[in-house]
Order: sequence, then C-alpha cells, then structure tokens
Amino acid sequence: MNKVKAWVAAARLRTLPLSVSGIILGSALAESLFYTKSLFWLAIVTTIGFQVLSNFANDYGDGVKGTDDQRQGEKRMVASGIISPKQMRIGMIVTGVITFLVATLLIFGAFGMENILMAFIFFNLTLLAIVAAVKYTVGKKAYGYSGKGDLFVFLFFGLLSVLGSYFLFMKSLTWDLLLPAISIGTFSTAVLNLNNLRDREHDARAGKRTLVVKLGVEKAKVYHLFLLLGGMMAAIMYSGMHRESAIQWLFLVSFLPLLINIQTVFKNKIPKSLDGELKKVALSTFFFAILMALFH
Repeated sequence: MNKVKAWVAAARLRTLPLSVSGIILGSALAESLFYTKSLFWLAIVTTIGFQVLSNFANDYGDGVKGTDDQRQGEKRMVASGIISPKQMRIGMIVTGVITFLVATLLIFGAFGMENILMAFIFFNLTLLAIVAAVKYTVGKKAYGYSGKGDLFVFLFFGLLSVLGSYFLFMKSLTWDLLLPAISIGTFSTAVLNLNNLRDREHDARAGKRTLVVKLGVEKAKVYHLFLLLGGMMAAIMYSGMHRESAIQWLFLVSFLPLLINIQTVFKNKIPKSLDGELKKVALSTFFFAILMALFH
C-alpha cells in the first residue's frame, strides 16, 4: 500500500457521513436553504476535520498501545507499520491546526466582532472538541479505555452537532430541538456500540474497558435496543409536535434498516460478522438526517 492510500485508509472516509449528519439536520432546522450558506459548508469542513483527527488519533493511540494487534475489521495503519507513530503524530498536528483555522473562520462568520462572548464560547468548544478527539485513545487516561466513549459520541455527534449548528444560524435555541439532537446522538452512539460489540473479546484482552466489556454482551445488546428505539421515539415526538404534511414522515423509511439491525444484533453469535452492520447503521443515520432535513 502506498502512502497516499495509507493516509486515506487512516482517515476512514466511511465514518464521514455519520459525522456530518448532525450538522446537516441542525442547519436544515434553522435554514430552509441551508446548503447554500457558507456557514453550513464551513461547519461541514470543520466537522470532517474533527472526525479525521479523531480517526488518526484512534489509529495512533490503539496502535502504540498494541490494542489493534490482531483486531477485527479494517486494517489500522500504525499497528500494521505502514505509517509510523511519528508520521501519525505529525498528521494529527497538521489536521488539528487546519481544523482549528477553518473553525475560526466559521465562528467569525457566524458572530463577527459584535458578539465576542459567543465567539469566545465557541472557540473553547472547538478546543474542547480537538482535545476530546485526541484523548479518546491517546494517553494514559484515554477515556475510550474506561467506557466513556459513548458519552463523548452522544454529546459531540448529537447534542453539540445539532444544537451548535442551529445556533450558528439562529443565535437562539428552543427546548424541542433536543429531540432531533437526541436522535442523532443515540444513533451515532449505537454505531460505536456495534464497533465495541464486534471488538469485545479483543478489547477485553487488551485492557480496553469499553462499555460493552463492562456491561457484558447481553446487557450491551439491550443497551443497543434502547439507543435505537430511543432515537426513533425522539424523532417521532419532534415530528408530531411540528406536523404540517404527510411527507414530513418520510424519514420513517430510514428506520427500517435500524429495526432489522436490532434483530441482527440480538441473534449475533459471531462478533466479526457485525462489521457490516456498522456501515448500515451509519448510513441509515445519514439517510435519516437527509430526509428530515429536506421534509421537516
């Protein structure tokens, strides 16, 4: 594998649709023509930057700890020796700097110099997101190794992504927006839970105490059910509160693969076979965000 392909593989492009789902939905709830706005595209690029940084950091952190040795799923670049730890650290720094610069343009585009307080708050959120992306698996106290990764995904992929992007456009929030934010957050967390269900045996041997390792397989499957059904109910509640026409319920189509996934997870006996389910749930979440964005 050449270096270009290695870096593309390390970026894990298949994770990007899930990462931008919250931005798409939050922006659409704020602006009917969200995709024509420069703020939207800056937010998309910033979010992609955070996701790629997180993927690089995950590759690096698990690689140097030996967690990715003989792992299930796609090959990791540091563990396989294709990209050295030093090269990956440089990649993380470059990605972090570029992401911060784009986020700066986004924040000033949204608030200018008229609202320094809100700009300051979003600057700090940007720095927090960068630190959180790196600390997931990097360092002695990496929170992904102590079962806190689920909370990070729910907060950053769900609440912050949807509510933050809405606020950038509207400079205000309403409580009902928590419902679609919860939907994106729980669906995204379900993807992580699937990943941890797939890797549970290897994670346990490597000392990675994910929530699945802590709960055990059967309880983790019930937790998965709770995440997906909870996200579906939150979306249905939001749409019911804002019902205007029948077409706004078209997003329910995206729930069919999620319901099938629940059945697949409960029947699963071979962890490795869950690998394909990650893509299904991630793309279903993206599809849900698109449908709700277009027809809310």
